[in-house]
Amino acid sequence: MSVSERVAARVSRDFGAEAEEALGALALAETGNQDVERVHAALVLMAEGSAERLWKAVELSALDWRDVLMNGGMAYGDWPEVLDREFGPVS
Repeated sequence: MSVSERVAARVSRDFGAEAEEALGALALAETGNQDVERVHAALVLMAEGSAERLWKAVELSALDWRDVLMNGGMAYGDWPEVLDREFGPVS
């Protein structure tokens, strides 16, 4: 599952030396029937730059991806605006 450019850019900023590991973790996340970028964004926001927290969030996605959306602030109708605010507009 591919990570969008803007999520990948945020991962690079937030995770630094652990960015490749973080991108690998995102590739394993369960996204249900949701927009992949939306779930990836929620995971990154939940992790707050911690690879350990990201792996825990990915594990949570396997149990119920809806919890990831809730905990990452991407569960409501304003999620496209949150995505643009946190990750920048689509280029």
